Amino acid sequence: MPIVLTRSAELTPIPWQSVSMRPPSPVRRPHEIRAHGDTRVDPYFWLRERDHDEVLAHLRAENDYRAASLARLKPLESEIFAEMKSRIEETDISVPVRRNAWWYYERTREGLSYPISCRAPFNDDPTPPVIDPAIPVPGEQVILDENVEAEGHDYLSVGVFAVSPDDSWVAVGTDFDGAERHRVTLRPLAGQDGVDDVLENLYYGFAWAMDNRHVFYTVVDDAMRPFQIWRHVLGTSQSDDVLVLQEDDAQFTVSVGRSRDDEVIVIMIGSSTTTEVHYLDAHDPTAALVLVDERRHGVEYGVEHLRDAAGRHWWLKLTNEGAVDFQLLVRRDGDEAWRVLLAERPGNRLDSVDAFASFLAISERVDGCAALRVVRLNDAEDPFGDDVLARSYLVAAEASPSTVGLGDNATYDADQVRVIMTSLVTPVLVADVDVADGTVHVRKQQQVKGGYDPSRFVTGRLWVTASDGVRVPVSLVARAGVLTRDPQGDLIAPNPAPLLLYGYGSYEISMDPGFSSLRLSLLERGVVFAIAHVRGGGEMGRSWYEMGKLAQKPTTFSDFVAVARDLVARGYTSPAHLAARGGSAGGLLMGAVMNLAPELFRCVVAEVPFVDALSTMLDASLPLTVGEWEEWGDPASSPTIYRLMKAYSPYDNVRSTNPDGSPRRYPDLLATGGLNDPRVGFWEPTKWVLALRDANPENVAYLKTEMGAGHGGPSGRYDAWRDEAEVVAFILDEITASA
Repeated sequence: MPIVLTRSAELTPIPWQSVSMRPPSPVRRPHEIRAHGDTRVDPYFWLRERDHDEVLAHLRAENDYRAASLARLKPLESEIFAEMKSRIEETDISVPVRRNAWWYYERTREGLSYPISCRAPFNDDPTPPVIDPAIPVPGEQVILDENVEAEGHDYLSVGVFAVSPDDSWVAVGTDFDGAERHRVTLRPLAGQDGVDDVLENLYYGFAWAMDNRHVFYTVVDDAMRPFQIWRHVLGTSQSDDVLVLQEDDAQFTVSVGRSRDDEVIVIMIGSSTTTEVHYLDAHDPTAALVLVDERRHGVEYGVEHLRDAAGRHWWLKLTNEGAVDFQLLVRRDGDEAWRVLLAERPGNRLDSVDAFASFLAISERVDGCAALRVVRLNDAEDPFGDDVLARSYLVAAEASPSTVGLGDNATYDADQVRVIMTSLVTPVLVADVDVADGTVHVRKQQQVKGGYDPSRFVTGRLWVTASDGVRVPVSLVARAGVLTRDPQGDLIAPNPAPLLLYGYGSYEISMDPGFSSLRLSLLERGVVFAIAHVRGGGEMGRSWYEMGKLAQKPTTFSDFVAVARDLVARGYTSPAHLAARGGSAGGLLMGAVMNLAPELFRCVVAEVPFVDALSTMLDASLPLTVGEWEEWGDPASSPTIYRLMKAYSPYDNVRSTNPDGSPRRYPDLLATGGLNDPRVGFWEPTKWVLALRDANPENVAYLKTEMGAGHGGPSGRYDAWRDEAEVVAFILDEITASA
C-alpha cells in the first residue's frame, strides 16, 4: 500500500531562549505517516529540515543545555582527558611496511591532531627498521601531512589514499564535513611535474592500473549509494572520464580494488545477501570487464587472484553457496570448474582470504574470536594440494578472549606475514610471522605510558543463557580484585561493582575484544567493562547473524537484556550501577533495551543512534534505506515487517507509563548525532530525546550534535579524546556515585 506523508503546518521560528537548566522545548507539529492502514503521528517530523534556521537553533540550544547541565562535570572531564593524554605516546611511529624500494610508515607528533604519512628508501635488510620517532630518517619523504591538509577546517577525513604501483603518484581524497563525499587530487611523489586533475564526489574505493596512468574510482548517487565505477586518465579532466560500470538496482552497491599480485582490477557488486564480481586485466585498463559468476539471490562470494611461483594464474573463491559458514574454492585461470580447497566447518566462519605468492592468510572465527590461519603453498604444479588444514596453523595469541588479524602487508612475495594481536588487557601488538614455521617476531607493542601493568587486570569470558536457551558470550575486563577467579578459573565478582555493558549486534559485524588505553580511566576507578556479543553480530558464525536480523531482529535486544539481568543476578553489578553503551545500529539496540527494561540500567550512552528505524526504512529517498531492506526488512511493501519494526523502533515505543500504570522512568541518557551524518540522520537522536522528555518530565536526556561532522564524530585525535572524556565522565558520575 502507498505511504502518505502529510504536513500539517508551516515552519515558524522558535522563540530563542537563553541558556538555562531547562531543556529546549520546540513546538510540536503533528505530522501523519500512514502505511498499511495504520497512522502514526510524529510531532517532531519537521526537525528533518536540516538547513532551516529553526532546526539549527534547536540543535544549538540542545548543545547549550547539555553543556550547562553537565558543567559540574568539567573538572572530572579535564582530569580524565589529562589521564588519557598522559598514557599515549603522542610522538610515535608505526612499524614500516616494505613496498618496492621504500619503507612506508606513519608518524604522529605531540600537539598535532592528525597523522603524517611518510616513506624512506629501502635497504637490503628485509627486517623493518626500528625508527626513533624523535630522530629524522635519512631520505625520508612526507607523502601526506594531514595537519597541513586540515588547516582552516574544523574536520578532516582522508577517505582515499592510494600510491601508484611505481610509487611515483599518490591519490588523496579529502572530506571536510563528514558527508563522506571526497575530493580527490593526484599528487607527484618523484619530482615530476604535477597535474591539475580533480575528481569530485568520490566514495571510498580507488584503484590504480599497472600503467600508472589510469585509475578507477567509485561515485555515489543522491541516496549515498556507490553505484558507478569510472576510469580516469592522469592529466585529463574528470569530464572526459569513462563510465566502466553502473549498477541500477538500488539494493546493490559497487566497489573497486586491485589484486595483491597486481594482475587484475576487481569490481564487486553486492547487497547484504548477494554478490557478483567482474574483473579486467590490470595491465590493460581499457579492456572489457569479465564476469566471474553471475549473481544469484542469497549467494555471496568474493575472489582473490594468485600468480604462483611458476607464473601460473589461479582464482580463489570464498562463498556461502552450499556452506552457511562459507567454504574456500579454487580453480586455475581458464578452467571452468571450481574445487573445494577448504570445506565448511560449522561455527568456524571463514571471513576472508588474502593470497600471497607462497601462502594464504585466512581470517576466520574460532570459538567466537577473530583468528588468522596461515596456509603454506607447495612448489608443485598444483600449489594448493588436498589437505589445507594439515599444512596450516593458527597464529596463537596469549590472552583469551583475544583478537588476531592481518596487518599491513604490501609485499606479495614475502616469506613473513604481518599480524595484529590484542585483547582487553593486551596493548596492540604488531608482529611478523615466519610462514615456514610460525615463529613470531614482535616488531612493536603499543606503549602505554604511566607504568601500565597487564597483570593488574583480569579478562575472561562468560556464557549467558538467553530466553530461548542459546548461550551468549560476554567478554569482560576489570582491575584485579574487582573481579577474581574461582578455583575453576572462572571470573567472579566478590562484590557488585559499577559496570559498563557495550553492544552492537547487526550486519554480521563482530565486536571483538581489543585494548584501549582510553578505557583505563574507567577500569582504574573500579568499573567493569563488558561486551555482550549478542546475535545479529558475527561472533559465532553466520547463523549467529541470521538469528538477529529481519523477523528475528528482536532477539538482538532480548539477548542484551538477558546478559544485563544475568550480570546483576550473578552479583557482578546492580541496576543502580549499570550503564549501557552502543552506537549507530548499536544505538538502536540501546533504544530498544531502554524500552524493554528501563528499570535495569542507571544510564545509557547512545552515539549516532538509529532510533527512528521505522520512519527511516519507509523512506526510500534517504541514504542507505533501500540497501538496508535485506538487513531490517522492507516495511513499505510488507505489512508483517511494518508491524514488527513498529513494535521495536525505539522512537515509536517511548511510553509514559509502565504496564502496571505507574509512571515510567527511563535511564539517564546521553545521545549524540552529527549534522552531516549520511548514515543516521541527525534528527533521529534529536526527536528521540524530545520524546523521552515528553513521556516524563523526570526523564534526563541530553543531546550532543556535532555541527560540522558526520557519523564518526570529531576527526582530530585530541578532539576525539576530549569527546571520550566527556562520555566517561558522564558514565562515572552516574554509576559510581553510590558504589
